[in-house]
Amino acid sequence: MEIIPAIDIIDGKCVRLTKGDYTKVKIYREYPVEVAKQFEDAGVQRLHLVDLDGARTGSVVNMKVLEQIAGKTSLSIDFSGGISNNSHVKDAFDSGAAMISVGSIAIKNKGLLLEWIASFGSHRFILGADVKDGLIMIKGWTENTNVDIDTFITSWISEGINSIFCTDISKDGMMEGPSLKLYKSLIENHPSINLIASGGVTTTADITSLQQAGCSGVIIGKALYEGTILLHDLKQYAIEHGTK
Repeated sequence: MEIIPAIDIIDGKCVRLTKGDYTKVKIYREYPVEVAKQFEDAGVQRLHLVDLDGARTGSVVNMKVLEQIAGKTSLSIDFSGGISNNSHVKDAFDSGAAMISVGSIAIKNKGLLLEWIASFGSHRFILGADVKDGLIMIKGWTENTNVDIDTFITSWISEGINSIFCTDISKDGMMEGPSLKLYKSLIENHPSINLIASGGVTTTADITSLQQAGCSGVIIGKALYEGTILLHDLKQYAIEHGTK
């Protein structure tokens, strides 16, 4: 199982939201590159980088942060937030993204995403399934859809995408533990997927629970910034449990 720290960006700064609420923003660090370097120094190999400004506006805003982190670390970066046209995709890959996470575009413009998959390969894209009450939310969790998560995942498995990260919005930033029941259900219903859990991870015991549930990865955000999980803990956990 991969351990994947998250850096969420607003106005070029490292922040966290609570339940995706843009009125509940907490700034943790002014310089995301410094945070990324700390992750790398702790032995982390992968980073989940989210342009929250881009997610809300529908157009990438913080590409420069991606470029800086990619240029100053060797982290494998999956990037998301506001990617909505061909130039965004090209610029993200040119700026150092190893993968792109897609959510809104997968709902709004399936044909365009299929073009990107044909051009770059399905392995370069991760399906972002942000869910509230069983339904997908898009545009930085500001817009509801009537698409249930299982239907959403099924429709993209058939197109060759099998890497999926799922955030239970009700858990995000709450520091109350992850949505194990949801993840177990998704893995049972879609056994071929590589499911990356996101939201609510608070302790290393949560990481263990997700690994035992069959998740292939876990995204950790607020717990690292609040200190309930330490970088040293991640390094030690990786040694003891064979995670990356």
